[in-house]
Amino acid sequence: STISKNSLKTSLLQLECHFTWTLLKQHVSLESLEETVIDHIKFFTEYNIIDYNILSYVCHLKNSYEEALRNLKKAEEAVQKLYPGEIARKSLVTWGNYAWIYYHMQRYEEAQTYVSKVENSCKKLSSTAHGKIQLPEIYAEQGWASLRFGNHYFERAKNCFENALKSEPDNPDFNAGYAIAMYRLENLAERYCEEMRPCLEALKRAVELNPKNSTLMALLALELQRLGQADEGERYIAEALQITPGFPVFLRHAANFYRRKGEVDKAVEILKKALALTPKSISLHHQLGLCYRFKVLQLKRRRYASQEEVENLIQLAIFHFKTVVDKKPTFVSAHNDLANAYALAKRYEEAEEIFQEVLQRNNVSCGDKQETYFHYGNFQHSDMNSESKAIKYYIEGLKMEKDSYGRKKCRQAVETLLNQKIESGLGDATDIGTLGLVHNLNGEKQKAIECYEKAIALDPNNEEYQNALFELQLSI
Repeated sequence: STISKNSLKTSLLQLECHFTWTLLKQHVSLESLEETVIDHIKFFTEYNIIDYNILSYVCHLKNSYEEALRNLKKAEEAVQKLYPGEIARKSLVTWGNYAWIYYHMQRYEEAQTYVSKVENSCKKLSSTAHGKIQLPEIYAEQGWASLRFGNHYFERAKNCFENALKSEPDNPDFNAGYAIAMYRLENLAERYCEEMRPCLEALKRAVELNPKNSTLMALLALELQRLGQADEGERYIAEALQITPGFPVFLRHAANFYRRKGEVDKAVEILKKALALTPKSISLHHQLGLCYRFKVLQLKRRRYASQEEVENLIQLAIFHFKTVVDKKPTFVSAHNDLANAYALAKRYEEAEEIFQEVLQRNNVSCGDKQETYFHYGNFQHSDMNSESKAIKYYIEGLKMEKDSYGRKKCRQAVETLLNQKIESGLGDATDIGTLGLVHNLNGEKQKAIECYEKAIALDPNNEEYQNALFELQLSI
């Protein structure tokens, strides 16, 4: 019997699985996501079901359907091994993914078989379900998948874990996911100057319920460090090092802790150990690049630094940042890091090329672009010796209204530059007028008016300043 494609599609859209959770491939780089998940499988058997399901979805995004099916088979094997008594309940997402993949392969009979499997299981599991079922572990699985797909999805991940926790408030896994989502949201809020929702309590609770989870202990340590309680944080790092001395994700966070503490050599040692275990990890390469750059800047402050050592460290930083950028083109701040490393090596054309490429992209978030304008302005100022271009690019960053860490840095940089010039007596009408524009972009209307009035006193025929002043006076 031929199955009507339309009615099949309608049933498919009712399923709770990766295909109906709108996880979009433009938000990730598939290669690095795939490597991250494969590394996770090596170290975390209890998450295998979730990981194999994500892998099958990634294979679909790469149009590798046979491989997608192989991963779903592994997910099924994991269910049989870990939950022999609850096979149907723990397989709903896997079966939903099967149905979608067979549908994409135009094997409609098999797709229908899996749709029916899900529908029948849901009827047995819940008297009220109409094909859709609200199981806490399905919310959690959507939460874990959302965390994997990057910052656009962190808010959703938090909501998924919150929903799961409604029915099982003491579930260790749901609390772990919730705390990780809260931690990442707090980091994002800090970067985009938004209101921060504290994650300390969520992390403490998650560590209490998962006393052997070294990743959570490391995140708690980083959070304590951020709040100025580094000594207490370090106790968690030390304890976690005892529990999992050879787990790369934890080692990465531990290295981050020591780098922020200024113990860069210790961080490098830990990162090398982690990289030996998971040589393809993007974040390890990125962290190593940051450590080597830190060491370069440290050496440059000394009076008698060995030039050879400095060159060598710059080369290492370039190598690691380049690895990141090649594997994960969406990682904008790593592009800025690489461009800055090229500038340190006096390879100015390569630096210029990277900055231009990022600034010409149209799919870059506002905050990322503002950060790039800030770094590009610095490059123009200190490497190209062009104050006027530096000012121009800082202002481009300011013209993007959304508040962010990058915008704040642009603002500080351009105000410092202009004020230094004006106070030293070298500032002309243009500099004072530009400062007026900066104040205006920051909503400081009274200060802007004062600047425009001074600029007009120096350059009475300048229409631009007269118009700007007129508009400001109207708007007050």
